[in-house]
Amino acid sequence: MSIFIVRLGTPRKAKEGLRLGTVRRPPRGVPKSDFARLDYYDIWFPNLSPSPELVHEALQATDERAWGAFWRKFRREMSEPDRSRELDLLAALSHQTNLSLGCYCEDESHCHRSVLRELLAERGADVI
Repeated sequence: MSIFIVRLGTPRKAKEGLRLGTVRRPPRGVPKSDFARLDYYDIWFPNLSPSPELVHEALQATDERAWGAFWRKFRREMSEPDRSRELDLLAALSHQTNLSLGCYCEDESHCHRSVLRELLAERGADVI
C-alpha cells in the first residue's frame, strides 16, 4: 500500500485510493458536489497546507533562497503537535491502504507537497 503525491485536478491513477486535498482553499468555480468527480479530491484536508501567510510567501518565491525559506517555515509548521500526529497517522495508513495527497501546483518541486513527501518518508511511509 502507498501514498501517492498528486496534482489535484489531474486524472486519477489506478489504485490511487482516497484523494486528500491538502490545500488552503477549494477549487474556484467548482461545485462541492463535483470535487471528486473532476479529480480534485474526495476529502478536503487543509490542516496539511501551509498557513495563509506561507501560501503567499510560496507564491512570491522566485529564487532558491526564497523557496528554501518557505521550505523551512513549512516544515516548522508541520512539526506542531497536531500536524505531526496527522502525518504519523498517514504514514501508518500507508502500510494498510492506498491514499493520495495533492495540491494544485504544477511543479511539485516548488510546492508544499514536496515537503509533505519528505516528511512522510521520514516517518516510514510508503510514498510513491
